[in-house]
Amino acid sequence: MADQKYIQSIGRRKTAIAQVRLTPGGSGQIVVNNRPMKEYFTVTTQQDTVLEPLKTTGKTESLDISVRAIGGGVAGQADAVKMGIARALVKYDESLKSTIKAEGFLTRDARKKERKKFGKRGARRSKQWRKR
Repeated sequence: MADQKYIQSIGRRKTAIAQVRLTPGGSGQIVVNNRPMKEYFTVTTQQDTVLEPLKTTGKTESLDISVRAIGGGVAGQADAVKMGIARALVKYDESLKSTIKAEGFLTRDARKKERKKFGKRGARRSKQWRKR
């Protein structure tokens, strides 16, 4: 563990991907795309989503986290960051896996937008039927 500078992991949600680098022995600073987390995720629910794995394990002040989030929207990126942080925490300390897994942070949410089909107005909505 001492020879590694950081622990890297990837989180995914919808079309968003987050590459997370967790640095032990830090001050609790979280940077997303070279901006502070509170500046990047302006909505408080998204900030809470990102911090959930850290609050559950009690590691909010002892780790620095650097994230590169690409694709999707901001809400999907927040969920991807949450999963990436959870995976990095498990790599950092294997004993945290049971608490993180019990909260469901390691499970990927596979829901995506369904594609539009031909002859339909959306994914499933048909054209309006006319009798006459």
